[in-house]
Amino acid sequence: MADKPFVVKTHDVHMDSEYREWIAELKQRYQTSQIKAAVKVNSEQLLFNWQLGRDLVIRRAEEKWGKGVVEQVSLDLQAAFPGTKGFGTSNLWYMKKWYQFYAENSDASVPKKLQQLVGEIDGAKLSQIAVIPQEKKLQQVVGELFFPTAFSYVPWGHHILIITKCKSIEEALFYIQKTIEEGWSRNTLDNCIRADYYHASGSSLTNFSEKLPAPQGDLAQELLKENYDLSFIALPKKYDENDLEDAIEQRMTRFLLELGEGWAFVGRQKEIVIAGKTRKIDLLFYHIYLRCYVVIELKVKPFEPEFAGKLNFYVNAVDQLIRRESDNQTIGLLICKDMDRTEVQFAFQGITTPMGVATYDNVRIKEIQDQLPTTEQIQAVIEQAEEDFIRSQKKD
Repeated sequence: MADKPFVVKTHDVHMDSEYREWIAELKQRYQTSQIKAAVKVNSEQLLFNWQLGRDLVIRRAEEKWGKGVVEQVSLDLQAAFPGTKGFGTSNLWYMKKWYQFYAENSDASVPKKLQQLVGEIDGAKLSQIAVIPQEKKLQQVVGELFFPTAFSYVPWGHHILIITKCKSIEEALFYIQKTIEEGWSRNTLDNCIRADYYHASGSSLTNFSEKLPAPQGDLAQELLKENYDLSFIALPKKYDENDLEDAIEQRMTRFLLELGEGWAFVGRQKEIVIAGKTRKIDLLFYHIYLRCYVVIELKVKPFEPEFAGKLNFYVNAVDQLIRRESDNQTIGLLICKDMDRTEVQFAFQGITTPMGVATYDNVRIKEIQDQLPTTEQIQAVIEQAEEDFIRSQKKD
């Protein structure tokens, strides 16, 4: 059995609060140095991968030495460094593709975009991890693109996933930035790319930038989608808003997944009394990250200007009657079948409450077979009939 770690306390040391703070600082400093060392190793490996991919492109290796040159380079490196991982042929092809993705399939603005990425990422957060010097100044010289500093903070497996699944440099840089800022695992990154988070995030039509404080407004804009996929529900051909609400309520867990992280369901047809009259809100949620109520109104037809007025009414009501002092300002979201952006913008003019408009699609229409009993249900009826028959025979 391994010996347990112990601390020897001497009688000639006075361990006051200042001493304890100093020890805590030393521990934190050492942990930071360990993280920096790991990031430094990752950075150096990524820089090597970038340079190797660049060499294969710039030197026109396949034209100069033949189509099998990548396989030969792989064999030579594995022979020179036996036991070292990462020199497989497929990995070398990824290195070339990585460099090509940013250098060859882009215009002259790419270096500027990469530089902007470095500036947009929270500098304080990066400085807590490590400061990685880039290969040279970020610029394009004679067709050569140098290694961007920000790439150092993203694991190699993430880079491979990004260049194989993203269709544009802008999309790739979006996922790189999110990976750095939010510490995404490869699985999380893969899920977000599959869900097309790049196009869905922050594209909804809202007035948040004008009606909410900057931090909350930016986060709210990022959390809402332009379109919600309701393919998990099935409705009759002639469905109305009650049918849509019923279906969503029955599949609320799945609907919460479609909304995203941080949503908590408060209630459907939430009653509020205003001037002695009972009003009902379609769906009321609370967003944990935004720390505010979110009023959702559902419409099964395209956007009409009067929808904005009704949503504005409900948002103000929740603000006055339900919201507490610790909650942020309530926001509204109208989800309708379709919309014209110009109409929405005109409808928002003069409205002081924060709200957005999104659409939904992919609702499945119930077929006749959906309304028929399943095989399991039929079998259960047969078994029940057999039991009833046996009981009746025993009585006789």
